Parts: sequence; structure tokens; C-alpha cells
Amino acid sequence: MTTLDIMLPYYGNVALMQAAVRSILAQSDPNWRLTVVDDGKEPDVPGWFAELGDDRVSYQRNEKNLGVTGNYRKCLGLVREEHFVMMGTDDVMLPDYVATVRAALAAHPGIGMVQPGVQVIDGDDRPTEGLADQAKRRLYAPRFKGDLVMGGEELATSLLRGNWLFFPSICWRTEAVRAAGFRDNLEVTQDLALVIDLLQAGERMLISDTVCFQYRRHAVSISSKQAFTGVRFEEANRFFVEVADRLDAHGWSKAAKASRFHLSSRIHALTMVPGALKNRQSDGARTLLRHVAGTDRR
Repeated sequence: MTTLDIMLPYYGNVALMQAAVRSILAQSDPNWRLTVVDDGKEPDVPGWFAELGDDRVSYQRNEKNLGVTGNYRKCLGLVREEHFVMMGTDDVMLPDYVATVRAALAAHPGIGMVQPGVQVIDGDDRPTEGLADQAKRRLYAPRFKGDLVMGGEELATSLLRGNWLFFPSICWRTEAVRAAGFRDNLEVTQDLALVIDLLQAGERMLISDTVCFQYRRHAVSISSKQAFTGVRFEEANRFFVEVADRLDAHGWSKAAKASRFHLSSRIHALTMVPGALKNRQSDGARTLLRHVAGTDRR
């Protein structure tokens, strides 16, 4: 089996990034390589990496800020192995993440994506599960034990009803992602867009119930900052409309219908309305309500 490339496009909290890196260093399977691409300016970060003393870890800082998508693209260009992970800098790999993913890849040669089991944690490392995560787990995610392989219109329909994936935990086949690329006009829906593109290209996903990754859900994420203004849902609407038209042309009418209806996204917008009103963002509240009603501006 090959080495797993772990890409860490970094910007944000230093302590959480260091915790993420330590979780990688603590992997039970040593067959990994970590590449950190720093899109920030924190003065002590380069020195901290220099002191790690592990030749599997490489660090570089961008001369100018590339933004989320730009840094994703740079990381993708630096991948050297057949498979990689685009890890979030505030997430945590449990000790058997690499071992679990590499075993899955060995058992399913040629698989395009691996989604392992994930535990959601808060900013203080405590397990948490909000209403959105509960709905995704109970209503939208497939129910199975062990491993499950999905693909095509079946998986696309499931994800467009409610995106139950955890992007930073997914292992990707490098050639497939390079062929699809990251889109310029997307940020908070970039992950779902990539998966739909890969499914249309014929890739399949292995889903495992082995929990080996912790995804951090807290209020300072990019999507949360934008949520009360309704910006994320304006982007989501553009995405769902475009994808629905594309899937109709692809012959996936069931998935296209799920994209046009995007029930989970509309319910999510509804839960954000009280927060928008509390923060006196009346324009944001109106944008959210349009998304709930399915009358977004085109």
C-alpha cells in the first residue's frame, strides 16, 4: 500500500492547528506524509514546525494570501501520492485514521473516495451533535454496518437531500480530484460540488462506520460567519440550481429533483432566522426566509 498524503491548508487558530498536527504525529500507522501550506502570518508558526524534527512533515508559507480555494489548489498541486486527505486545521485524527483509510484502500482498489466514521466535537474537544448533524445522521445518511460502497445517482440524490459528508475527513484519489478541480465561484459548497463532479465522472465512495476522525463544529468557521447574513444560502441556491440543470442533462432526474428541492439546506436556513433577528440582520433574515420558501433571487 502507498503512503497517504495529508495536506493541511492552514489559516486561523494556532493552538487548534498544533493539536491537529500532533494528532497526525500520533498515528498508529507511520505511512503518511504531512504538507502544511500556511496562508496566514502568525510569527511563531514557522519556528514551531522547524522544531518538530520529523522528516515526514514539510511546511511552507504563501508569499501572499491565496484564500480558501486558492490554497486548496496549491495543496492539490503538491500532492505526490495516489491518495490524499485535505484536512481541516481545527480537526483531529484519532490514532487509527491512517490505518483505517489505508486498509479500506487496499480492500477496494480504485475507489475514488473514502468517508470514514466521524465524531463531531466542539471548540473544547467535547462530543456534540446539533440539530443539523442529528438530522443528517438520522434522516439522510445511509444506515449500514461495516463498509458500504455507493456511487452514481443513488449517492448524488442522497447528498443533495442532505449533505452528510465531512469533507476534511475524506480520503481522495488524487488523479480523480485533479481532473475535476476546485471551482472559483464556490466556498461553503465547494465540498459537495467536488463530490457531485466526481460521481458524474464515474467515481465511487467507500463509507465506513469505523470512527477515526473528529470534526470540529464551532461558531468561528467561515460558513458560520456568513450564515446570519444569508450569504452562504445565496451561494447554496446558485449551486443547487446549476447542479439540477446539469444532472437533468446527465439523465439523473431523481438527483436533479433532490437538488431543486434541497430540503436540508432550506431547513438549515430556517434554523438561522432567529439568530439573524437577534443580531439585527434584517436583510439576512429576509435572505434566509427566501431560501426557506424556495424563492431565492436568481
